[in-house]
Amino acid sequence: MADAAQRLQGLFAQMLGAPLPVRIRAWDGSQAGPPGAPTLVVRNRRALRRLLWKPGELGLARAWVAGDLDIDGDLYTTLDLLAGLVWERGEDARTLTQALREPEVRAAVRGLVRLAGSPLPPAPPREEARSPRRHLHTKRTDRRAISHHYDVGNDFYEIVLGPSMVYSCAYWPDPDATLEQAQHDKLELVCRKLALSPGQRLLDVGCGWGSMAVHAAREHGAHVVGVTLSQEQAAYARKRVADAGLTDKVEIRVQDYRDVRDGPYDAMSSIGMAEHVGADRYLEYAADLHDLLRPGGRLLNHQIARRPRRDEDAYLVDPFIDSYVFPDGELQPIGTTVAQLERAGFEVRDVESLREHYALTLRRWVTRLEAGWQRAVELSGPGRARVWRLYMAASALAFERNRIGVNQVLAVRTPDSGASGMPLRARTWGAPGRG
Repeated sequence: MADAAQRLQGLFAQMLGAPLPVRIRAWDGSQAGPPGAPTLVVRNRRALRRLLWKPGELGLARAWVAGDLDIDGDLYTTLDLLAGLVWERGEDARTLTQALREPEVRAAVRGLVRLAGSPLPPAPPREEARSPRRHLHTKRTDRRAISHHYDVGNDFYEIVLGPSMVYSCAYWPDPDATLEQAQHDKLELVCRKLALSPGQRLLDVGCGWGSMAVHAAREHGAHVVGVTLSQEQAAYARKRVADAGLTDKVEIRVQDYRDVRDGPYDAMSSIGMAEHVGADRYLEYAADLHDLLRPGGRLLNHQIARRPRRDEDAYLVDPFIDSYVFPDGELQPIGTTVAQLERAGFEVRDVESLREHYALTLRRWVTRLEAGWQRAVELSGPGRARVWRLYMAASALAFERNRIGVNQVLAVRTPDSGASGMPLRARTWGAPGRG
């Protein structure tokens, strides 16, 4: 008798302490759960073994990436329904160890073991980053982590990001604008906050595929040095610079920011890069940039932030993101970022949250990935494409629900005289006609 779905619904309800809010369709064809709800497709018993060996988010991620789990229905709705059980349990939620003290939970686990079959743990999907020593943030480990994420292939990123090739939060004064226009407006917003003018030297830290460098040189006449650890990004960025006729104004280097020695610079942009620095290295990062900037120069630090915890020592890096998306990436609260920048000698002059803007950006990226799915799978493999679809959709919801945010911090290396060079009313920037 085909009853795996009914058994799974009961077992998960016992383990989680609440009914599963989605339907289940199991490998034997059985279905169970709330009528009309999205369906979690459990394709085989291997999915259960992954959950048993790595309970929680990592086990779910492995099953998803390997194709053992799928979703039939709207991805965002399904993730939103599951979030309360997996991602939003809060600091006071019971741990697995605590839950296993309860007889009904132990009984449910034993039932899941019997249903799962073979006791051997499945091998992790090949897309999982493996490193025995995480979060060292040496130049070598950072280079390896960046390569894991960014050297997927430029053709793959073109599918997701579109012609702008900007891999950071866009700026949406008009929510109905195209992704290309919103990314142009973000780059222009950064340039205006930095008050770039012809002939100034700009250091773009973590320059990606060169979008900021090209924009600053073409639209504002800046001389730009862009640094990245990704060979593929650098090759792509150099071609863009050459095609734009800007080789006399833009230099793209494969270089760690810690090795840049040709300051001073008039301005610096760090857009979506500081998340890779690491909490233990952040003050060093801020001090290095401070030393490379001329007195009176400005830094625009664009960075994702997490919500603060009552016990910051208990903060753990998201296991799915750490294993499949950004190895060694770490988020910190915006207050910590501001404090570290000021400890390094900067004067922070403006903080702007773009949280909702990132949710809009991610949803556009997911739409592009889904539209180009077959080509994306051909280029990166099905596992990598599934990683990206899950990570971007889940991240969109995280921004919408205020679980994470993103902020632009404008800081100045204010000289001893106190003359910051900032206008009395700072927020006079913004693309023409757009605020």
